[in-house]
Amino acid sequence: MKTLRNKYLRLLTATLESPKRFLFEQIDWAERLIIIKGQRGTGKTTMLLQYIKLNHTSLEETLYISMDDIYFAANKLSDFIEDFVVGGGRYLYIDEIHRYKNWSVELKNIYDFYPDLKLIITGSSALSFYISTADLGRRAAIYNLPELSFREYLNFTLGTNFKTYSLNDIIKKSETISMTINKEIRSLKEFRNYLMHGAYPFILNGKERYYDKLEASINTIIDNDIPVIENISYDSRVKLRKLLYMMSTTVPFKINMSELSRKLETTRDMLSKYLELLNKAGIIKFLTTEGIGYTLIRKPNKIYFSNSNLIHALTANAEIGTVRETFFLSQLSVSHKVNYPKQSDFMIDNKYTFEIGGKNKDRKQIQDLKNAYLALDDIEYGYGKSIPLWLFGFLY
Repeated sequence: MKTLRNKYLRLLTATLESPKRFLFEQIDWAERLIIIKGQRGTGKTTMLLQYIKLNHTSLEETLYISMDDIYFAANKLSDFIEDFVVGGGRYLYIDEIHRYKNWSVELKNIYDFYPDLKLIITGSSALSFYISTADLGRRAAIYNLPELSFREYLNFTLGTNFKTYSLNDIIKKSETISMTINKEIRSLKEFRNYLMHGAYPFILNGKERYYDKLEASINTIIDNDIPVIENISYDSRVKLRKLLYMMSTTVPFKINMSELSRKLETTRDMLSKYLELLNKAGIIKFLTTEGIGYTLIRKPNKIYFSNSNLIHALTANAEIGTVRETFFLSQLSVSHKVNYPKQSDFMIDNKYTFEIGGKNKDRKQIQDLKNAYLALDDIEYGYGKSIPLWLFGFLY
């Protein structure tokens, strides 16, 4: 316990109180069990430590632990918590919960048997399945922390204080809003930077090793996080990496299961499993006519990376159309329903239709559709139904 506490205090001392992720203000921290899931590298650990630092004047009753600590290779979480509570502990912050075997069942019992203990948990994007199977959904307040929005990236790196805008405001007031923002920044220059290396908070440590860190994060997901979900072989992990590379070099990925399984030298069933694992881990998204999918019950119309930085990390020849659509989906899917329509690129909330493209793209494809808009790259200001693509990065 003493060693774990010393590690906690060192981390807490090194944690800066700002900048904070947007989700920090949206969480109901008064809940007794909070679960925060999200892709590796999005800032979950920092958010926990920031909350402790800002809200606990006395640290004696608090403790932060990470389940990838070697201590828990030989010690049960339930035994540790018994010692923590007996010693006067009341607030326990648990990181990387998915790294602990049978965590969901054990956590359910801990919640039931220690009514005075407050638990705040973080884990990978794949936690959803285990939350439902262990009946934690009715006990926990569950949140998802996505990658940085373009707005957050600007506030983090430039020290600006840009606010969010609703989708309705962006659609109806894009000219006015874009004028306001462009008074403070060079929007297109900063947008190019964001698309390449702005989706993760570790951009604050500089661009020089950004892709090294991102590639290390991808490797950790494949080598450590995914095997927690599914016991896969070394050969399967190699194929997962190859699959990601193949996807990064194509236009928004329209899947041909037979061709892809042949190139990957695997079966269609195994390919389906690989894609589902990458989806559960938060690296890719399935887009169907019904919306963002979590399983391959049916063939997805398209498959996207969760953000454009992943594409640039995996290939030096990123296709610009893929990057643009990936950005739009990453920003809209956080708080809105996104579907794949028949006649354009995206349908939002079963109401708005969007076609994504460069500044010279016309409305020919969507001219007969109601509530149809262009989201255009390479423009600074909105006009009519043509909205700057970068402006959709101000939704959260």
